[in-house]
Amino acid sequence: MKIGIQGIRGSYHDKVAKCYFGDSVSVQEFLSFDDLAISVINNDSDFGVMAIENSIAGSIIPNYALIDTLNLNIVGEYYININHQLMVFPGINMGDLKFVSSHPMALLQCKNFLMKYPHITLVEEKDTADVAKQISEKKIKNTAAIASIEAAEIFGLEIISSNIQTIKNNETRFVIVSKELSKNENLIDKASLKFSLSHETGSLASVLSILKDYNLNLTKIQSLPIVEIPWKYSFFVDTTFSSIENFNDAIDLIKNEAESLKVLGLYKNQMK
Repeated sequence: MKIGIQGIRGSYHDKVAKCYFGDSVSVQEFLSFDDLAISVINNDSDFGVMAIENSIAGSIIPNYALIDTLNLNIVGEYYININHQLMVFPGINMGDLKFVSSHPMALLQCKNFLMKYPHITLVEEKDTADVAKQISEKKIKNTAAIASIEAAEIFGLEIISSNIQTIKNNETRFVIVSKELSKNENLIDKASLKFSLSHETGSLASVLSILKDYNLNLTKIQSLPIVEIPWKYSFFVDTTFSSIENFNDAIDLIKNEAESLKVLGLYKNQMK
């Protein structure tokens, strides 16, 4: 089985792929979410692993749009606690550093720690583990990476400060995407939806009332602009349910209320 990830060995996506599918999977490395998604569409990857939201930094909005635009299906999800480590080429200490480099999300999640070192320049890169790899291969001694413990072990770097994220309980939700819908209907108890509404008063309230009436629990709502129509928005919603019949009945009613409705995925709820 080929699993596409954003990043390389030692990245958080790599960790999720192996936790979700098992260590024996073949991991395909991509440095952009666009390339990862296209690999799934082109059957170069059987599934893709994509970060979708973080408990500190919020939603990764472009990934919602990517899943929607390419008609990918969410067939699973996985949550991990993100523990960021500051790592350097062996023998280097804080006083030697001029730069700290990592993915923008990792830099944001470690903002309070990094503010203690105003002389250090922050550099945004595409992947946490790839920065660790570059430091190791090129023997870079003035730059630290923020990445996982696994990245430090794989690339032989020293961790000089552990768990530097601002909020220690720092979780990221990843979704598993596929060209096909989930085939494991017996385990389905969560759905991701996208809908758009008219500007009529109470249109959103009507949809939320339907969810409530059919015992669907709203766990996420995110609005995104419809780029072709100024000041009009689509809503991306996650909802859990105990009865697929209730879900189907609710969907039938929402179709009548919404201008458009799309089911982005049906899958097993992994929220603890």
